[in-house]
Amino acid sequence: MVDKQYLLDSKQMASFVARGFLRFDELIPNEVNEAVMAEIDAGSIKAAPAGTPLSQCYPPPSAIGAMLRRPEVQGIIQSLVGPDPLFDHHAVHVRQPNQDAAQGLHGDSIIDTRMHFDIQLMYFPHDVPLEMGGTLVVPGSHFRRINEMDIARYQNFVGQIPMVCKAGSLLALHHGIWHCGRQNKTDRVRYMYKIRLNPRVRQLRLWNTDDLPQDYAKHKPIFTRETNAVEDIQTILSRQEPWFEDAGGRLEIVNRVKLWRFLTGDDNFDVHYWLTRLENMPNNRLLAA
Repeated sequence: MVDKQYLLDSKQMASFVARGFLRFDELIPNEVNEAVMAEIDAGSIKAAPAGTPLSQCYPPPSAIGAMLRRPEVQGIIQSLVGPDPLFDHHAVHVRQPNQDAAQGLHGDSIIDTRMHFDIQLMYFPHDVPLEMGGTLVVPGSHFRRINEMDIARYQNFVGQIPMVCKAGSLLALHHGIWHCGRQNKTDRVRYMYKIRLNPRVRQLRLWNTDDLPQDYAKHKPIFTRETNAVEDIQTILSRQEPWFEDAGGRLEIVNRVKLWRFLTGDDNFDVHYWLTRLENMPNNRLLAA
């Protein structure tokens, strides 16, 4: 178990629920970044069998293992999928200079309706300027369930985010988010390491919940805005992405509320009463006047 100081807070978790990703810039020091790129060049990063506990993958002196075992990274992992999740697979992406094609927009799984989610960590061991391409994500797309390359014909979305970053940056993605690799238009090789992790525990309050009310999960209506933490969370969960259809945002917010309830154990949480009204199914007979 990682020390609480390294865990995510509730606002970060709410942002992950709403947008499907978290970004951590310049998290990994340069000596680790350089060691990882040397390891990639040497072809020495070996995958474990799917379903292996992460703690049994990448033993020393692996540079990738050293990166994943850093407490800051362990805190991200534990907050999202719990301690010592299962290794699913990894991919070492090396994009050659001056490529003339980009990867099609896609999701990294078949249609997957679980409330539980896997995460994918994407690690960028060197600076990635815009012309180098990098990974592009469509924020808030993780509830639009697709089958892998179903959306590859789409090229651009308003509000899409290219991963322009400094060395040592990380993305933590919900497994359903839409993303793709962009063209590398520079004369340099581009590196990116990705790992997918599966939870081994119920994803319930795995992060640092000190900023939530003590009675948050005791079936007390939270939409009364009694604390600043809840107000901030409601604001985060109700914020729309610019590519949402005029009427599409409400459905996305309902999906966010469902996931937030799942993660907190609070079945009464709501935003704008939108999910609560769908649950209104009275069983009482009409009382005569």
